[in-house]
Amino acid sequence: MDSQKGWRRRYRGFTLIEMLVALAILAILAAVAAPGLASIQQNAARRTALNDFWHAIFLARSEAIKRNAVVAICRSADGEHCDNAATGWSQGWIVFDNLDHDEPAQRDVDEPLIHAFSSSPSVHITSNRKTFSFRPATQGVVNGTIVFCDASGHGAEAIIISHTGRPRQSTRDASNKPLKCPD
Repeated sequence: MDSQKGWRRRYRGFTLIEMLVALAILAILAAVAAPGLASIQQNAARRTALNDFWHAIFLARSEAIKRNAVVAICRSADGEHCDNAATGWSQGWIVFDNLDHDEPAQRDVDEPLIHAFSSSPSVHITSNRKTFSFRPATQGVVNGTIVFCDASGHGAEAIIISHTGRPRQSTRDASNKPLKCPD
């Protein structure tokens, strides 16, 4: 009898069935968690794009004051030139010194590029304006709304820029209804 007890102590462990049950439970938990992780990743991409645009607005405002010039933000696929024909801002955008004050702003060869931003293609970004121009003292044609949606078409958030150039974030439209992502 003593030899059997010693044998059992020496070879303790899991049986094949116990391991398969544990793996099955782990697989079920992973399948349940995967959609939630995808949603977290989409939300993070949307927030990153929104924060980058927020940064671009404050950069343009401060550079307009610092340079005493018009500083513009426009859509850009290559990080060098404005692409005002593009339907959305999802490719990216640039901030530049708009020396000739054209409207909608278009970056010419002699206009200094201040910063280029790229966005995630999984984030859908739309706006009611082609460009945003910030002036050192008076504003005028800067107001607008930029809507950010994730790849699933949910979670709409917006940056709303007032005519003075001051931005604010919102999840509601002008009639206080929840924002919807465009189809």
